[in-house]
Amino acid sequence: MFLLALITVSAALSAADEGRLKIATTSSLYDTGLLESIVDQFIEKNDATVQIPSHGGTGIAIAAGQKGDVDLLIVHDKAREVKFIEEGDGLERRCFAYNYFYIVGPDDDPAGVSGLNASQAFKSIMESGLSNPDQVKFITRGDLSGTHSKEQSLWKAAGYDYSAVNTSGPWYVDAGSPMGATLIMANEKSAYTLTDMSTFMAYKGNLTLVPLIEGGDELLNVYSAIAINPEKHPGVNCQLANLFIDYLVSPECQEIIGTYGQEQYGKPLFFKGEGNCDLMGCSAEECVVPTQAGCAQA
Repeated sequence: MFLLALITVSAALSAADEGRLKIATTSSLYDTGLLESIVDQFIEKNDATVQIPSHGGTGIAIAAGQKGDVDLLIVHDKAREVKFIEEGDGLERRCFAYNYFYIVGPDDDPAGVSGLNASQAFKSIMESGLSNPDQVKFITRGDLSGTHSKEQSLWKAAGYDYSAVNTSGPWYVDAGSPMGATLIMANEKSAYTLTDMSTFMAYKGNLTLVPLIEGGDELLNVYSAIAINPEKHPGVNCQLANLFIDYLVSPECQEIIGTYGQEQYGKPLFFKGEGNCDLMGCSAEECVVPTQAGCAQA
């Protein structure tokens, strides 16, 4: 009887797991409410429970995926996404949306970055910060997020080694926080920071900071989804993860993405990937197409 009860409980738990999807994602998709809207529609169409236990940034999300603690990643850092798949932790990359990063700062722009490109702006901010740290500061997320990764690439493009920037003085302040909290800190200090446009627009009503550099290839921000590989991480819900990815790239969900925030903010917070693969730098095989990888476990 004990054995029978144990089998019954195990079967029930297995059935529950089959209908539960765990997602690790970025703060921008979570804090703006876009992912919640997509999840609500997905749940309506599928008999499933969706949990989002990790939404602090790409670095935290990838760490959760490497441990097999989640079934699906939705992140925005191509280099780390490709590495994650190459190391066998993920199945395949699917680009599904994009927007842009902003360099924001005080309206009086003490570092004089307005009109420059992104890497030139970073160079001007650092030079001004080093010479006048009381007036010019930069707030970094410092949390290995996709935004932090983009910031580091911009320092490199500006001609600096990031380790030197990170230790260069009081003008460079490590928030160690998600995007919303970092924006609030930058606002309090009248400082510059790098932000995704969606989070900035969602917080704009509480900020005096303004976008000083917008758009351009240097500030492109592409979002991708990756199912966790069940061969390396047995027990993950690969089937449901793939089903969610297929919904992300569907015409219905692409319309949700491309119009989200339009009514409230006057323009969408994100742009749909459909029809924009070349702009996003995503191949035809990985851009807004259904999943192909199977879910066979080792």
